[in-house]
Amino acid sequence: MKIGLLGFGTVGSAFYTLARECPGTEIARLLVLEKLPQADCAQTTDFADIVNDPAIDTVVELIGGLHPAYEFVTAAMKAGKNVVTANKQLVCACYDELVTLAEKQGVALRCTAAAGGGIPWLHSLARLTACDRVTAVSGIMNGTTNYILSAMTDQGTEYADNLREAQRLGYAEADPTADVEGYDACRKLVLSVNIAFGVSIPEAEVPCFGISGIAAADIAAFKRLGLVCKLIAHAELTENGVAACVEPMLFPVSGQMAHINGPDNLISLRAERVGAQSFAGAGAGGFPTASNVLADCLEIAAGCAPFYIAERRPLSVGNDGLRQRYYVRTDAGADSRLMTVREAHALAAEYKNNQQPFFMAAVAEEK
Repeated sequence: MKIGLLGFGTVGSAFYTLARECPGTEIARLLVLEKLPQADCAQTTDFADIVNDPAIDTVVELIGGLHPAYEFVTAAMKAGKNVVTANKQLVCACYDELVTLAEKQGVALRCTAAAGGGIPWLHSLARLTACDRVTAVSGIMNGTTNYILSAMTDQGTEYADNLREAQRLGYAEADPTADVEGYDACRKLVLSVNIAFGVSIPEAEVPCFGISGIAAADIAAFKRLGLVCKLIAHAELTENGVAACVEPMLFPVSGQMAHINGPDNLISLRAERVGAQSFAGAGAGGFPTASNVLADCLEIAAGCAPFYIAERRPLSVGNDGLRQRYYVRTDAGADSRLMTVREAHALAAEYKNNQQPFFMAAVAEEK
């Protein structure tokens, strides 16, 4: 396999190292903004050198963002090249278009590292759908928020202090909005739902409520109740379609979820025959993420279908049928309320629009 590599950041440089050590894979050309002395391969600042090279059969996109990643990925597939990416934002935003293009061009599109980082989550999910019916997916899908919540729980400190520390350690970006407001986890959930249920749901229909409004007093209240707070992305099949959202959730301190700390992830599924299964590990990081990128390349080299699954029925998200108990804290105090997911997120949006203090967390139930 001859690879055109786009990007040489944390994941790109780790992938470069792994690929060079893997028999049968060759970094034929590297796209960079300027020549890098640490990369001992052909380099270019012009993507045309990669897309027009007939020897390159696979493009690995690790630059992130929508543009120019979209232009590069679509041009690569139109040129008959396979694509491997870790770009959750791109694949989520252009899911139907990219999968359709891969099928039309007879090339493979893989994005295992886009959800779960170093956990082979999407690959495992796709394998299970071939022999069982998955009915729910959920879990900690963002390491930044898990680090912040873990630190708040352990130290009793405020959100802002732990966000700054997460930024210092490299767990959080200078602009942490996508992580702390749940948008990053939402994109991973959308990809998981699409593959698990054989559907295509719009990202915009999945409500997100993040952790930026949490306070040390909330954490202390949870501790008194024997509970731990985690940011959870969850979805399940319902009679009318699929319910899905991203929100803080409370778990017993004795449960498995409460013991996933730092930047680690824990993602679970429920299926009709095999029951519940969980996958834990590093949700981010150079080499963990790069290992899944390389695994995707090797799957393509071995011969695989254009995408993980062939089915993708358009489906809307409906959260009226999923009813949960919520911890709700406003400037008037804290209480417990039984609400549908739609009602809870509508309430959160109302307080946010009015710029009033508000925090909520669903109370997890055993299933």
